[in-house]
Amino acid sequence: MTDPLRHLTEAGRLGRFYIDGAWREPAGAERVGVVSPASETVIAEIAMGSAADVERAVAAARRAFPAWSRTAPTERAALLDRVHGLVLARLELFAQALSAEMGAPITYARQAQVPLAVAHIRVARDLLATFPFLSRRGTTAIAREAIGVCGLITPWNWPLYQITAKVAPALAAGCTVILKPSELSPLSALLFAEVMDEAGCPAGVFNLVNGTGPVVGEGLSTHPEVDMISITGSTRAGVLVAQAAAPTVKRVAQELGGKSPNVVLPDADLARCVPLGVAAAMRNLGQSCSAPTRMLVPRARLAEVEALARTTAAGFVVGDPRNEETTHGAIANRAQYDRIQRMIAIGIEEGAKLVTGGTGRPDGLTGGLFARPTVFSEVRRDMVIAQEEIFGPVLAILPYDGVEEAVEIANDSIYGLGAHVQGTDMEQVRAVAGRIRAGQVHLNSPAWDPEAPFGGYKRSGNGREYGREGLEEYLETKSILGYYS
Repeated sequence: MTDPLRHLTEAGRLGRFYIDGAWREPAGAERVGVVSPASETVIAEIAMGSAADVERAVAAARRAFPAWSRTAPTERAALLDRVHGLVLARLELFAQALSAEMGAPITYARQAQVPLAVAHIRVARDLLATFPFLSRRGTTAIAREAIGVCGLITPWNWPLYQITAKVAPALAAGCTVILKPSELSPLSALLFAEVMDEAGCPAGVFNLVNGTGPVVGEGLSTHPEVDMISITGSTRAGVLVAQAAAPTVKRVAQELGGKSPNVVLPDADLARCVPLGVAAAMRNLGQSCSAPTRMLVPRARLAEVEALARTTAAGFVVGDPRNEETTHGAIANRAQYDRIQRMIAIGIEEGAKLVTGGTGRPDGLTGGLFARPTVFSEVRRDMVIAQEEIFGPVLAILPYDGVEEAVEIANDSIYGLGAHVQGTDMEQVRAVAGRIRAGQVHLNSPAWDPEAPFGGYKRSGNGREYGREGLEEYLETKSILGYYS
């Protein structure tokens, strides 16, 4: 079966949570509708968690932790290997769920949203073969031990991808987890819980409770038996989680907002890097925290850049996510759609040059949360659209008069999550990359690397995900003196 709604309905998953190795009825009766962004209709209803549900899940995770944390790395790798295979086997089911719940074009869901998510499971699995959980330093042993029970809070924009980026390394480290996915895109999370169950995950090691941030998210953040919170979301949400977690002095890993620069150096091949830059900024409809939505270009070449950006945007096909020809589907939810429309209007009011796009839906679309891919030029660094994260298909082109100014503009942000640098002189490209205050920098649009650590400087968060560093985030360090005497 490849219809996720029918599958979840017939299995009775929509009204339940996965706690302590079984599908449980919620403590309360609250339900919320899951809205299709393409049609703006309610396509399902899910149960919403309460403090009592959080308590049950945390208790289950706490009971399971001693045994799971002592398992051999090979046993944890075997579980992740089974999960990896089961997600791949259900690729189409997951892709259909992602398209339905957050408007991802079905082709993009099949080619990116699910495969990239699976890569996180593979990387965590493979790391276990060589990771030094015990190492020697003179006569002292350095032990890396699971931090404990982890609350994992994931967003609506890359639902499955963000789940696997947290769950896989946490389990690999020997932690037990409670997952709180976004209530706006919960279908893929329910399918993932089914996979964990079928893979034979021990009871209590993986738990899922749907619900809101103020109830379930805060419940996990404040709980004294939760040792760590990992959140991907807005900077505002990250601050609230950190504040709630502070009294219990738990570790908080935050992957938050961004306003990533794309520095096009004077010697860059514009015909190559501008189309790639526009596509990167608008990938997933710009609903990515690391999207390079500020393109910094030499003032003398501004007209060339504008023409290339306009042509690239004209090639996008915005429409029904179920259509395989669609390149850009619907904005994931009404609140985000309204924000994008407001920010485009602000850009126009601020006097930025509208190269293409604008407010409203694309021509021919009369309903659904569809936005026009929008490019602004002649953007000043102090404009709202140059400073605030829009989280939509909106690119701001900022001209500069020299490389020194380009670096200054790139760093003129409260964020520091990602960045891009384009140019043919690799010595200069590398030098500029080294001066940008961001956690991950892409040079000349390289292939995605699931082992490259990802995380932010400044208000883009703290901690790292992906690869070895993503696994280490879930570990404590213990030194045992005299171990090798």
